[in-house]
Amino acid sequence: MTSPGRENKVRPPPRVVVRPEAVRAAARFAALAALCVLCYGNSLRGELVHDDVWAIVNNPDVRPGSSLRNVFSNDFWGKRMADNTSHKSYRPLCILTFKLNIILGGMTPLYFHLVNVCLHFAVTCLLMHTCQRCVFEDSRLAFITALLFAVHPVHTEAVSGIVGRADVLACLLFLLSFLSYVRSVAVSVDSVPSTASICSLLLSLMLGTCAMLVKETGVTVFGVCVVYDALVLSWKPLTHRLSVSRLGDLFSICSPFIKRAGLIFAYVVVIMSFRLWLMGGSMPLFSEQDNPASFSPHLLTRTLTYAYLLPFNAWLLLAPTVLCYDWQVGSIPLVESVGDMRSIATVLLALVMLGLCVRCLLSLQRQEGREVLVGILFLVFPFIPASNLFFRVGFVVAERVLYMPSMGYCVLVAHGLGRLYSVLGRWGTTVLSVSMLLLLLLFSWKTVQQNQVWLSREALFRSGIQTLPHNAKVHYNYANFLKDSGRHQEAVHHYSTALRLYPRHASAINNLGTLTHDVEEAERCYRKALDINPQHNRALFNLGNLLKFQGKEQEAEALLKESIHFGQHFADAYSSLASLYAEQKRLSEANEVYLKGIENCPDSSDLHNNYGVFLVDTGEGELAAAHYQQAVRLQPAHYVAMVNLGRLLRSSNDNKEAESWYKRALQVTRKVDILAPLGALYYNTGRYEEALQVYREAASLQPDSTDIWLALVKTSEQQGLCLCECWLANVSDSCCGFCLQAQVLAMAGRSKEAEKMTLDIISRQGSCIECYRLLSAIYSKRGNFTESYKLAVELKPEQSQAWMNMGGIQHIKGDYAAARMYYQRALLLSPASKLLKENLAKLDRLERRLSGGA
Repeated sequence: MTSPGRENKVRPPPRVVVRPEAVRAAARFAALAALCVLCYGNSLRGELVHDDVWAIVNNPDVRPGSSLRNVFSNDFWGKRMADNTSHKSYRPLCILTFKLNIILGGMTPLYFHLVNVCLHFAVTCLLMHTCQRCVFEDSRLAFITALLFAVHPVHTEAVSGIVGRADVLACLLFLLSFLSYVRSVAVSVDSVPSTASICSLLLSLMLGTCAMLVKETGVTVFGVCVVYDALVLSWKPLTHRLSVSRLGDLFSICSPFIKRAGLIFAYVVVIMSFRLWLMGGSMPLFSEQDNPASFSPHLLTRTLTYAYLLPFNAWLLLAPTVLCYDWQVGSIPLVESVGDMRSIATVLLALVMLGLCVRCLLSLQRQEGREVLVGILFLVFPFIPASNLFFRVGFVVAERVLYMPSMGYCVLVAHGLGRLYSVLGRWGTTVLSVSMLLLLLLFSWKTVQQNQVWLSREALFRSGIQTLPHNAKVHYNYANFLKDSGRHQEAVHHYSTALRLYPRHASAINNLGTLTHDVEEAERCYRKALDINPQHNRALFNLGNLLKFQGKEQEAEALLKESIHFGQHFADAYSSLASLYAEQKRLSEANEVYLKGIENCPDSSDLHNNYGVFLVDTGEGELAAAHYQQAVRLQPAHYVAMVNLGRLLRSSNDNKEAESWYKRALQVTRKVDILAPLGALYYNTGRYEEALQVYREAASLQPDSTDIWLALVKTSEQQGLCLCECWLANVSDSCCGFCLQAQVLAMAGRSKEAEKMTLDIISRQGSCIECYRLLSAIYSKRGNFTESYKLAVELKPEQSQAWMNMGGIQHIKGDYAAARMYYQRALLLSPASKLLKENLAKLDRLERRLSGGA
């Protein structure tokens, strides 16, 4: 209760104070989000292209049912790290993101692209935050850095290509690790900063490790942290303390920094040792076409070419006008002498970098020195693993590896703008602002245009040929696409172009052999490919298969065994060798090969399907069914396994289940191979109308295929209908699909339609014996024996019974002259037939009686 005379006072609601800094920050984040959407919105329509196919579509480790153990024991492409064909790229955390993508959204490319764009936006925002906190005092320069990073065209491969997620996510973790490290250090003006937060330091180590487990370049963040600590966080306090202390106290003064640096050094040694252990103590094996300079026997050529690649990559950051998904095999000729004009670019870059380093060291005490230092650190350190400095890499130039170094480029550009703004007048700053705006618009336009290239495999490969027509690899990749698309003539052209540009391209020679119709030419191609690369497992496989079909089984067996030896995860080689053993009745060896193949290639759906076929042939139907089902689980669109399972169930009279598998296969594709057994099932179970519909669709797909429809008849069970009993059991190879449609019409009681169709077939294809038989059966059922026997005579003129039947019909009709002619023809074929002689005697008596009566 209130006291008398005291009034209740209504307090006004607290005022919400919105700070201008918060509004500006929100506006900048919104601008970055809009810019990322505008630049990469069109990439959401893209497919899974190029390396995405191998890292996601064909990688068993990303499938929902795969073991997590494989994710942490295999490389980025699903191969075992110890395998001699492994690229040794250990990126389990990136694979886990692909796996999560599939669990939540399936294989729909949209969701993969959406995650990549969101990650790019997150990196852009985090870069701006990093620059505000650790680089620039003016937040506008941090915003410009983020703007330039958001729209840079060199990022299209990393963002629009799903495999580039490794670079984008590693960059995100790189920045988080760097920020956590800076947070762990207590900044001090008078003394070398101590470690303020052990948790932040450990978090930095964990995030850096995660960055490395996303992509190998992530480990360079530890080097960046140590150098930044030494030259920014500790340098100024160190120089201050040294100016007032004795030199002998240097160790104690630097003790906090030394402890942090020692911890990081020891930690990096441990994780790198673990990394080498995973690799089996060996480096990845690359071919000459992957990195030609590294295979040059001349040290000068290797050194000059490696050095030239540095300004080449720098130019891609400065002026990304020419971009390509692949820079191998002839894209950048080797620099073989100091007199090569391209060495000038190397010298110019060295002078620029030297000038930046000198400026940085001279101004470490000032803000501009920190800006230059961070720019150099972010530019140089993440690029070191791709520089061939410590080990051979599997590419010449790869645009996606520039994603992380481009942060340093953007920081340096923003620093340069800041310096120019500080010295230029009003008009100068206006011109500079307009120029920067135009650059951002130009970069945005180029990014949008480059995204179009990554929308499909064909667009990507065609763009590669237009951009680098002298690159053998882009012609080879496009030829592979054309081959898969059935455009074989174009594929041959591009394989030939690739070989003209790079005659030692073993894979192109091998694939060219698979497209030729000349067996001798194909064999020559395979052997030439093996001369270049004796361990080319696909050439070994193709030559082995060719020799197997030629009956040279001993040599074929040896080649297929070598194919398996050099490609232990090549499932087709196991299937081919096992089928060779099965044909030779070496069933136990065939079974061993299949089991070995399934052990090494557990996720090969084709191998499980082929093993199922083998088990059916050896009488192990139940086990075969299990492998057919496993093939479908591994590849839900494997309609061949579905049809095989349906046939197996059909053979055990489980028609309902068989029908369900046939229909499931038809949901994948409408092929005669599926329609044929389904039609047979309907036919044999008396469902003629449904069989008719299926046969019509099958015949429309392959109207000239006789073997498929003949197989339907041979596998049909007789239904006890006399209409076709006379011909169903003796079907010949001349039966055609339309004839079988007519048969089904007749079975369904639609004899007029059957007669019309059969007569039409005979008019176009007089060699269809089954059509004559069917027509004869139709006439017999109607009681039109004259037409029936006439067809029988046409069908089998060498059988006397047919001629005698025709004579009998004419005899009954009173056409004795015609009857005599048929009887005499029959007698020529069967001169000992008593029945014919009796019929002729009866005819003689009738003729004499008629002559006497006349």
